[in-house]
Amino acid sequence: MTRNKKKNFLESLSADEVSRVLKALVDDNPDLVGKVYDIAVKMTCAVDADEIRDDVFHALDSLDVDVLYGRSGRTRHGYVQPYDESWVMFEEALAPFIDEMNMSWRRGLPAVAKTYCIGIIKGLWQYEKESISDFTDWVTDAPGEYVGTVVEEWKKTCNPPDEDVAEVMVVAKGGKP
Repeated sequence: MTRNKKKNFLESLSADEVSRVLKALVDDNPDLVGKVYDIAVKMTCAVDADEIRDDVFHALDSLDVDVLYGRSGRTRHGYVQPYDESWVMFEEALAPFIDEMNMSWRRGLPAVAKTYCIGIIKGLWQYEKESISDFTDWVTDAPGEYVGTVVEEWKKTCNPPDEDVAEVMVVAKGGKP
């Protein structure tokens, strides 16, 4: 089999298959652990607060008011208030970003966790200022309130030094670091 065919085959693997191949490769070649670790750290550290901001904004801005109406109102289990459900949907959209922030800390990457925190906050402020989605009518206070929630989650999980807290608080108050 040619190199190109092998490469094409490898590129066709699912994420789970790639994970299993990588595990087998490292298990069979323990001397590769350091190199694989270095590549993984380099990849996970390559985050940008403005890219995270854009991703947060798009995740929130894509919340659909029609989905909200479908998830609220009279249900077989009772009545679901649209206002309450809008906050649930807002939280669900933010959850992957907060999870990634916390995962960065658990991986021993506090600077990456701080970058995620700043990016999430910037995305919340951008959503509050720029979104023209009908969904925003249901969560008018959510972006500002969630800035505080994100900061508190980051502080609780990451126990950052005072200078990092000061930098994040500038962004949280609507400024730029």
